[in-house]
Order: sequence, then C-alpha cells, then structure tokens
Amino acid sequence: MNLEILTPEKKLFSGEVYGVQMPGITGSFEVLDKHAPLVSALKAGKVKVLKDSKQSQLAHYEIQGGFVEVLNNKVTVLVEGAVELA
Repeated sequence: MNLEILTPEKKLFSGEVYGVQMPGITGSFEVLDKHAPLVSALKAGKVKVLKDSKQSQLAHYEIQGGFVEVLNNKVTVLVEGAVELA
C-alpha cells in the first residue's frame, strides 16, 4: 500500500509500505494492506512505518497530532508537525 506523511511545511514520507502503526485518540491501531476505508483523528505520539513484512526495515516519526485517511489502499497521514526519529 502507499503511505504519505504530510505536514503543512513538507512531505516527510512517501512510498510503498507493508503497514503503519499510529496513535489514535482512543488507542493505537495498525493499518495493513487492503484495509477498509477509514478516517481517524490522531493524538501526539509515535508513528511506526513497517516497510516490509519481516519488520526488518522500520521508520519512526514523532507527531504532534492530526488525521489519517485510508482509501483505495492509500494511507494519508496529515499532521500539524512531525520529526523523524533516529
């Protein structure tokens, strides 16, 4: 599936991924390939990008909160601010 992480200033991530874990306002959740359509609010926390099914390639972002939309195997994360963690 395709993932984009966007802030008002720039695009932090864009590419094909296996899955993504996000901090929803009522708890963390994960979106995998072919997930049902979804719109959800996100609270401040960590986003974990799973680049492959073995979880050997990961990326982590600290976000300030925002929204996520899942539609047609594309995940768009819109956040007020975010930084990539080493």
